[in-house]
Amino acid sequence: MMSDTQPSLVIIPGFNGSGTDHWQTVWEAKRERAVRVEQARWHDPDPDSWTAALSASIAAVTGPVILIAHSLGCATVAHWAGRVDAALVDRIAGALLVAPCDVERPGLPAAITRFAPMPRPVLPFRSTVVASSNDTFANLDRARDFAAAWGSAFVDAGPLGHINTASGLGDWPYGEVLLDTLLASAGADRSPYRRVAALRAREVMAA
Repeated sequence: MMSDTQPSLVIIPGFNGSGTDHWQTVWEAKRERAVRVEQARWHDPDPDSWTAALSASIAAVTGPVILIAHSLGCATVAHWAGRVDAALVDRIAGALLVAPCDVERPGLPAAITRFAPMPRPVLPFRSTVVASSNDTFANLDRARDFAAAWGSAFVDAGPLGHINTASGLGDWPYGEVLLDTLLASAGADRSPYRRVAALRAREVMAA
């Protein structure tokens, strides 16, 4: 079990996983304290099993955690944040949510639309959504809408497709800058994010 005050990086691939040339895999190999969420069925995702695997990966490390999600992994984080106990969520120092897949988009495989509707409560931790202007799995306006709902910072990364292996990004230096920004803020007070999430939830229930 890893331990100390440096955040662990928990990498959350999307549908079909991330191959050897995917930036998530490159980061996993080059970054210290990086672990990957392993799913039993990458080709047959299920929200319950995928969120359970995320919980298990976070529980396997100690100290603060930065989540690094791609595509359906972002939807997994959104589902997970509303399902687990507060103690586990409180360990999240930040989340980089890259190319969130629009699980409500018509025409996507049924395995992806199982995650619909996309959860929209404010995330109780700092987060950044990174989107591409020509992503076939979610248009820019939808990605911006997800970011606004989750209380995330939003970054338009330009025309990078689905920000995956086919995008030819290698180790994706710009993404690493965004990750390092989250790492630099890992020691900051996280209670405002929890308070905002709790207040927004009460407003929704009262509406």
